[in-house]
Amino acid sequence: MQTVLRTALFVPATRPERIPKALASGADTVIVDLEDAVEHLAKDSAREALCDFLGTHPDARLWVRVNDAATPWHADDLAGCLDRPAVAAVMLPKAENAAQIKHVAQATGAAVVPIIETASGVLNLAEIAAAPGVARLAFGSLDYALDLGLTADSAGEAVLLGHARAQVLLHSRAAGLPAPLDGVYPDIQDIVGLRTAATRARDMGFAGMLCIHPAQIALVHEAFLPPAADVDWARRVVRAYQEAGAGAFRFEGKMVDAPVVARARQVLARAGERGD
Repeated sequence: MQTVLRTALFVPATRPERIPKALASGADTVIVDLEDAVEHLAKDSAREALCDFLGTHPDARLWVRVNDAATPWHADDLAGCLDRPAVAAVMLPKAENAAQIKHVAQATGAAVVPIIETASGVLNLAEIAAAPGVARLAFGSLDYALDLGLTADSAGEAVLLGHARAQVLLHSRAAGLPAPLDGVYPDIQDIVGLRTAATRARDMGFAGMLCIHPAQIALVHEAFLPPAADVDWARRVVRAYQEAGAGAFRFEGKMVDAPVVARARQVLARAGERGD
């Protein structure tokens, strides 16, 4: 699974004609959704439409978000993903324990992206992140806020969501996983709000965000680039390090050692530049 993954764009399985458009949208990956975007009465027909698409487009590469383990559609969703070369990963919503991850991996043969969006999921993050088959984690902020009964757009909600995001980040790092994906920003028209959310996610250490509309992709990509001033600083640090040829040296009035050089190279990598 690719390390650079800034945008993961949802497309409902009920609209298979949109999948090629989503794949051509510039998103780093596309998630065909069998869960929230599909009404209960349409679950079976949506799955059939997805299977038809997978059968006729074996060279496509996409993710599938199945219904969670507590639903009556879960087993059939997993069966629909089995032996499908186009399915690069299966997203498991409301992931709460390692046994669920193991079951999804064995039932589909695909990598698993657990979505952490319940209190139990956060409390069991250590075992979820360490479960075999996990490719990376994602945070479902909207469902998590619902599970905890948080007041929307309140200071209290911001505190609790920040705590959960930190846990997802910490456990991803401790388990050696790629950086996780932050949740969706639901207001498609609010460009300022999306930019703020994406910048916060970038600064916290998330790899990218889940997206619900193609119009969000370019803005999120731009937001996840490091600031120009940081890139310029990183170039100067790496150049000075190469010229100094020493483990630690003085640079622009400050001491620079291995962690500072590593951070500079990390900034350059996020900007798509080489730092060697």
